[in-house]
Amino acid sequence: MQDFIDAIVFGFKEILNFKKLRLAIISGTIISILWIFIAIFFWEQIVSFSATFIDLVPFSMIRSNGAWMLSSFLWLQLVLITFAFVFIFVVNIALSNAVVKEKYGILSISIILSSATFWSVVWYFKGNYIHIQASKLLTWLPFETIEKSISYLIGFYFIYNLIILTNIFLTSSFSHNLLISIRDKYFPYDTIIEDSEIKTIKYTLRDTSIFILLSILAFPLLFIPVLNFIVQILLWTWLIKDTSAYDSASLLIKDINKDKLKEHKIAIWGISFLSVLFNFIPVFNIFGPYFSEISMFYYFKEQNKQ
Repeated sequence: MQDFIDAIVFGFKEILNFKKLRLAIISGTIISILWIFIAIFFWEQIVSFSATFIDLVPFSMIRSNGAWMLSSFLWLQLVLITFAFVFIFVVNIALSNAVVKEKYGILSISIILSSATFWSVVWYFKGNYIHIQASKLLTWLPFETIEKSISYLIGFYFIYNLIILTNIFLTSSFSHNLLISIRDKYFPYDTIIEDSEIKTIKYTLRDTSIFILLSILAFPLLFIPVLNFIVQILLWTWLIKDTSAYDSASLLIKDINKDKLKEHKIAIWGISFLSVLFNFIPVFNIFGPYFSEISMFYYFKEQNKQ
């Protein structure tokens, strides 16, 4: 248990490191811009594809819970806008000369967390009012317009998941160099299996296929408040757990296999669970895979000593 806690603490501290923060931001920004451009060029096709899933959900459920989705989307946009405004006009202009590199990352993350917290408090006290207004809007709209509106939201949901998927693939691709650099910096005398033949890509592809299939089957559950959060967390956790575990363990444990990993399933699921919580905060989601890889590496390193 102590190794698990220490791994979590180490993971949080390391993603605040300027170099790791810069790497995550650059890679996450490139991936996001790529998918945004793809979405712009193929938006009508994406909306049409999303509309096919709407038929899986009863209209009464769409009308009653579509307001919740609209409210959540509004929260997401406000968090992003607030972060961008504060970051551009406060950090880059007023504080650019005063903030050292080591504090720059902490300040950036503090801004996004503060933004998310502020609007979460607003939603906590005014959530019912916002939901009522969103419900009125959906009630005023004819069925065809409601269906179109929800299709737009589902389209954003698909793009967001594609960004997360791509970020996991890219982080896994660079994980070897990332984890070796951490070993060299903090644990230079620890042994690393340099010639590991574990191909984590097959586990990533397998879990991605399962993720897509389960997401389609669980789609109607996205319209049920609270349950949709639980389902989404479980799906994202399933998506990342094997990739991060094999990336890290294959550098430290010879002949790693699924049976060996089962001995650490509680820690693997726990670290993966915490990493996917990043996905619920805009911008912060790009750090999830890095946190998972680094925390897993530290955990298996400590377990390997034992």
